[in-house]
Amino acid sequence: MPKFAYVAVTPDGRQVKGSTRATSRGDAEVALYDQQLRDLRVKEKTSILKYEISGPRIKRSDVMHLSRQIAAFLRAGLPILEAVHTIGAESESSSVRRMMHDIEDGLRSGERFSDCLDRYTKVFPGFYRGMVRSAELTGELDAVLARLAVYIERDLEARRKIKSALIYPAAVAVMSIVTVVVLAVYVLPKFEVFFEDLDAELPLPTRMLLAFTGFLGSWWWALAAATGAVLLLGFLVTRFHVGKYARDALVLRIPVLGETIRYALVERFCRVLASMVGAGVNLTDALAVTTEALRNKVFIKRLGHVSEAMLEGEGISGPLARTRLFPGTATQMLRVGEETGSLDDQLQVTAEYYEVELDYKIKKLTSIFEPLVIIVMGAIVGFVAVALVSAMYGIFNQVDI
Repeated sequence: MPKFAYVAVTPDGRQVKGSTRATSRGDAEVALYDQQLRDLRVKEKTSILKYEISGPRIKRSDVMHLSRQIAAFLRAGLPILEAVHTIGAESESSSVRRMMHDIEDGLRSGERFSDCLDRYTKVFPGFYRGMVRSAELTGELDAVLARLAVYIERDLEARRKIKSALIYPAAVAVMSIVTVVVLAVYVLPKFEVFFEDLDAELPLPTRMLLAFTGFLGSWWWALAAATGAVLLLGFLVTRFHVGKYARDALVLRIPVLGETIRYALVERFCRVLASMVGAGVNLTDALAVTTEALRNKVFIKRLGHVSEAMLEGEGISGPLARTRLFPGTATQMLRVGEETGSLDDQLQVTAEYYEVELDYKIKKLTSIFEPLVIIVMGAIVGFVAVALVSAMYGIFNQVDI
């Protein structure tokens, strides 16, 4: 049974602290209330072992669900405090429960909902917290939370499509590597002893294969050390801004893959910016938060120039076109939005358009990647098979002679 720590005030005005066990936080509050304790602040106590196992991480899907739940509660007329309390009491995730209980305590102490979210910057991105803060001022918190839930759902769906598209080629690559390793470690050494005993002349493919496996067997430690050094160097370089920028620039230049990533960033940019502008956030502030949400250093640097141009009164479509990161279709659609005063609608339309284009790019990428992996791995496995079979036939022919 979970254990809860509490701080309360007794009927004679004294503040007391203690702990109690209950099946839920609500049951603990009811039991303490029956003891004539008031001004309750109850938190679930978590052991170090349980905390390390469960971890404080909260999935994006959890953020999507709680955003949708809070929006539904607010539309039904429930206060934000009761909505947060209900979600915290009913959540199956211990991390979500602890976070919602902490937010509830903040709301009880007079903080705004957005102020409570600021304590969880790793869970709620900057654009999320910015939209919530603006929605509190305009009184549209339910609509904005519902919009955020839809955005997160679409973002998760896009990631799911990319992962599912890579599952098959990744499985083929892993199985092929396992096959080659088994042949090189267990099969080839036995054949090599067999060939040496017969003192037969081996075909060129077999000699090449044996030389390669012998090199791996003798120098595997050097290869492992070199690989580790390269990975460590790459990790250290990407800790600095220059290294991150070079990495992101290189990825964007990769044929097909770079274009797919660029379309994904354009779609995210338009969708986040549309959500923030629709929530009433100032366009300059919305652009700054949206830029940071992209996490690509090339986009962040060039979009910084867009912010400067906007402050000089140039609008957004022209500076975006000069970055050469946004396709012409996107900048044209945004120019129409600027001219007609419907920028948020055009941003949403552009995001939906590039969502479809992104699906096409993902399919194109996988249509190239899958056969490429199959061909490369098939060639490796085929070479091993040819080397072994040709050696056997060569030995049999020499024996016959």
